[in-house]
Amino acid sequence: MRKLIPALGLLALTGCDIPSEFLQRMESQSKYEYYEASEFWADGRAMRHPPEGTIAREQPVGNPGMTTGSVNGVLVTAIPVKVDRNLLQLGQKKYSIVCAQCHGVLGDGNSVVAENMGLRLPPSLLELSGKPAGHFYTAITQGYGVMPSFAGELNTQERWAVVAYVRALQAARGGAAGAQPLPQENR
Repeated sequence: MRKLIPALGLLALTGCDIPSEFLQRMESQSKYEYYEASEFWADGRAMRHPPEGTIAREQPVGNPGMTTGSVNGVLVTAIPVKVDRNLLQLGQKKYSIVCAQCHGVLGDGNSVVAENMGLRLPPSLLELSGKPAGHFYTAITQGYGVMPSFAGELNTQERWAVVAYVRALQAARGGAAGAQPLPQENR
């Protein structure tokens, strides 16, 4: 008897006369195509200019230096967020989770993963102190060489926190551990 119920259901559906237009209404609805003429608008065009102030979804919103690491194609040199103890602690935490496996705990490129990479070793971040801050942010966001993008793992604030922590590692390289003071406004 149980095998008969699905068969009866299928038989009942074959008796339904649902037009395919009903199921595919969005595909068959009337609409204007690109560059098609329209009688609705006074200028006769169906394509409209976006309203003033509209931002394209492909375009970053806000400060481009903050969201992309560059302004007009030039990498930012300064970290565009307030660098304080909390940001450095967040940067240390995220660096330890995401970056230290390849770049090493000290940022010197010495790690277990690096020892097993045959093709291209991760660089010592300490030797890249001449690079602008936007370089590191862009590398985290888009990936660099064999390094993948970590934009899915780190949000904008966390990426800048990692950049600030890398800068702290670079600054500490020249002095004794813990000898580097926090920025002036955070004392």
